[in-house]
Amino acid sequence: MTGSPVATDATDAHPPEVVVITGMSGAGRTQVAKVLEDLDFFVIDNLPPTLLDKVVELAFGPGSSVRRMALVADIRGRAFFGTLVDAVRQLRETTGNVQVVFLEADDDTLVSRFEESRRRHPAAEGNSGVLEGIRNERELMTEIRGLADLIIDTSDLNVHELRDRVVDALGRPSEATLHINVVSFGFKHGAPRDADLVMDVRFLPNPHWVDELRPYNGRDEPVRDYVLGQPATGPFLDAFRSLLDVVVPGYVDEGKRHLTIAIGCTGGKHRSVAISEAVATYLAETSGLPVAVDHRDLGAE
Repeated sequence: MTGSPVATDATDAHPPEVVVITGMSGAGRTQVAKVLEDLDFFVIDNLPPTLLDKVVELAFGPGSSVRRMALVADIRGRAFFGTLVDAVRQLRETTGNVQVVFLEADDDTLVSRFEESRRRHPAAEGNSGVLEGIRNERELMTEIRGLADLIIDTSDLNVHELRDRVVDALGRPSEATLHINVVSFGFKHGAPRDADLVMDVRFLPNPHWVDELRPYNGRDEPVRDYVLGQPATGPFLDAFRSLLDVVVPGYVDEGKRHLTIAIGCTGGKHRSVAISEAVATYLAETSGLPVAVDHRDLGAE
């Protein structure tokens, strides 16, 4: 299949990228695909190789916002798999920025992984076992392995180590960083479903019941001073900051890319807003990580 060259903007700091993920069954292709999704790649799994060129052409066509694509192609394609080498070569001619990542592992590791999953090896023939399927697959993979830009042996890698290898090889510096989002909300509107940590600050006195403070919100100085000046606020913030001093580095060590901290009060206007601002400021000053603040229910009270 012949495709047109992908149009690129010379002023674009990040031209279109294509990564073809292939390799041995059980070596971690699915895990790598998940990592690339986290790196904002548009991922297509088990795509017939004959369609690679056309799909890339459409994905990077005029008006598309896709800039990074990962295509998983492997032995599951059966009869189509034999065309993968030619499809990759064609793609490199038409697209240019194409990398092939080949995942492999030793026989003992692959046998162990298949025994744990209790799945039949896709290259096993007839009543042959897993080991025979692995040997068949290695032979079929020889040529595409020779085209690989990056070969990762996952025999001794856990999921976190594999993620680090992929991020180091294919990520951009900012993408390996944990991004923290501090969200204020009102419980009467429901807690955020995607929050990793939820903190309830309804134990603090409510400025809503102070007539002169009611029109303001937690970003306004009168309300901020009132909330932060309460006797319980200082000890609470000290304790919460100490908790975050443990949690945030833990998220970084685990390779997480997003941490959402939700702080709620009754309506999401006063206490949660003031505390969220204070927490976000602390994190921005101490963690060295990008921190955003979202006052979800401000204006909806």
